[in-house]
Amino acid sequence: MNFSTSAHCGSLSSKENIPPSSKTDAVLVPRAKLDRSVLAVLSENEQRGRSCSQGSQFSKHSSISDSSQLTFFGCPSSSSYDVFVEEACEVVLAASGQEVVSGRYHPDSKSANLQSEDLRFLLELSSTSCQDASLQSDESLTPDEMRFRPKPGYLEKHPEITNGMRVILVDWMVEVVQEYRLRSQTLHLAVNYLDRFLSCTTYVKRGKLQLVGTAALLIAAKYEEIFPPQLNEFVDTTDRTYTKKQLVRMEHVFLRVLAFRMTVPTVNQFLRLFVSIHSVCGTEENLALYVAELSLLEIDPFLEYRPSILAAGAYCLATYTVNKSLWPDSLHAFTGYTIADIVPCLTDLHKLYISAETRPQQAIREKYKSSKYCRVSLITPPAVLPFP
Repeated sequence: MNFSTSAHCGSLSSKENIPPSSKTDAVLVPRAKLDRSVLAVLSENEQRGRSCSQGSQFSKHSSISDSSQLTFFGCPSSSSYDVFVEEACEVVLAASGQEVVSGRYHPDSKSANLQSEDLRFLLELSSTSCQDASLQSDESLTPDEMRFRPKPGYLEKHPEITNGMRVILVDWMVEVVQEYRLRSQTLHLAVNYLDRFLSCTTYVKRGKLQLVGTAALLIAAKYEEIFPPQLNEFVDTTDRTYTKKQLVRMEHVFLRVLAFRMTVPTVNQFLRLFVSIHSVCGTEENLALYVAELSLLEIDPFLEYRPSILAAGAYCLATYTVNKSLWPDSLHAFTGYTIADIVPCLTDLHKLYISAETRPQQAIREKYKSSKYCRVSLITPPAVLPFP
């Protein structure tokens, strides 16, 4: 599937998330409407009336090059029968709708547990591949970088979702962030929320994946932006595949699944910190940001690395590409990381950087072709790194 991204790059302002200039401009309207495909466009009513063999129907703006991939998002799926929530309690919602409660859960403990309405919504979100699904929060890892890291193998718990579908979703999220001139930090937060939500759930339907991604963007924009896009605008980004009510319900479930833990360290934040400690030129800084955003596309191997290591790898790759330097002593003293600690991540980022030009998804590369980012995505990556 090819997404059209180049049409809007030249029209973006050099400022992120520009506030409205007057009361009549309260709704942020992009200067150039994106000509982009929508991941899941069949409504639930339409899905009931169509078989999987008919594939997925894309929006009228779509550019479709591979019909074999169309069934990813249009195949209908019915709800599962049971949902298990495992935190301080266990809640089972049977097919009859009756709740069976065990452990430390109490029906009145609304702040600590998902309510029955949320569980029923999760039923709709889940597929019938298995008759139970679990939501688990990892509390055993205490450092913030570890506590808020998604589980690298989480897609194994979602048989209807593939890594390629996630890549397409993240590429689409990049376009939405560009369209509404949101901050890079908003994108990094949204992808973190997306991965953590999918780490804590199982058997999410393929037709609901874009709803999850849109909710992640909505929450991240509310957290990070001064003037976040309005709810209607997020609904519009999906070509009205989902209603405002569905998106609000998804946001509610999202926040409860993540236990309202929305303040998380990101690669973007560490990079900004590193640059403030050991300054680099604008080209190096933007190249590091470009490489860091590329890493959002792939689960394997980049979820294996903590954000600070990814930031260090992106920093080193950018400085080596531009001026053949690597990890300065000031950052070694500040972080405690040696170049040997960074090399495995640096090597993986280098491979990703080299392959970026030939990848089907080009939203990030098109974004960084702008003069705002010193056109760093046009810089030829080094053929080899100075390591064996």
